[in-house]
Amino acid sequence: MRTALVGAGSLGTIMGALVSLNGGEMTLVDVNRAHVEALNRNGATVTGKLSLSGIPVKAALPEDMTGIYDLVFLLTKQTYNGTALRQLLPHMGPDSVVCTLQNGVPEEAVAEVVGPERTVGGAVGWGASYRAPGVSELTSDPEAMRYEVGETDGSRTKRIGDIAALLNMAGTCEVTDNLMGIRWSKVIQNATMSGMSAALGCTYAEVLDNDKAVACAAAAGDEIVRTVRRRGIRLEDLVPGWSYYDLAFEDAAGLRRATDWLRTYFKPHRPLKASMLQDMEKGIRSEIDHIVGICCEWGKKVGVDTPVCDTILGIVKDFERGATPLPTKLCLERFRLPERASL
Repeated sequence: MRTALVGAGSLGTIMGALVSLNGGEMTLVDVNRAHVEALNRNGATVTGKLSLSGIPVKAALPEDMTGIYDLVFLLTKQTYNGTALRQLLPHMGPDSVVCTLQNGVPEEAVAEVVGPERTVGGAVGWGASYRAPGVSELTSDPEAMRYEVGETDGSRTKRIGDIAALLNMAGTCEVTDNLMGIRWSKVIQNATMSGMSAALGCTYAEVLDNDKAVACAAAAGDEIVRTVRRRGIRLEDLVPGWSYYDLAFEDAAGLRRATDWLRTYFKPHRPLKASMLQDMEKGIRSEIDHIVGICCEWGKKVGVDTPVCDTILGIVKDFERGATPLPTKLCLERFRLPERASL
């Protein structure tokens, strides 16, 4: 199975190294010329929770891709999908498949370009950071390197089994019959804490330690739970025993329970700062439309009010169009909690 991984940054570098180490093969495709040259010259280096050096991999710039690929893993940020998918199309045959491992719910947008029959999806359950050309830091424990992959209609197919077998070379992969349930659980996880981190220009700890900020994060979760319930999507627990349905509330007592849930669930991640905020600080367009904007969009479609998600989206978009400076916690003044659960 001829395989490419498009968007071979922090995660992709580690995946490529582990697949190579375990006897598999994939071409790592990235627009960063220095990174591609370092990978080809020195191999892939992994630091942090795993120590590997000089693992032979094959890397290429998008314009240097050749021939047809049977399988393509897509790890670019969704903001680059238009360009990445156009470059990919000439290298896809009728039976080729794109497995998107991106944030948000990208399957529909990817399918519009490559066709629904050539689109599957998955979720990555671990983290990494790009450190230098050819070097990536694993920030999660190796035993936590999990993936879930599935067909968008929940069917069990041979190709999904083949994809899972390849990903098992770079962690542990399970085939799911509820891809959308996993996707939307991850959206809730990202839209709540990452969304508030981006909207307030602060770390998760600063969100969790501020009563109004963490209440707004919980209210964003409540809005999304109401939306997915209206759509008939069944959420999955990303961490066993921790249900995102616990973020739904009807009154002030329910809101307190939801904020307690967030403070406990995200306690190990307190030092983190949203990748969206890091992009904003670098002047790079963030994935806010694909992580929070999609919640606002679907809320309108199914008749669920999403005032907190709307505010998060508005603050980040105001910054990105140059109308406001980088957000700070003063932006809390723009948020309004539902009257049923006022602090």
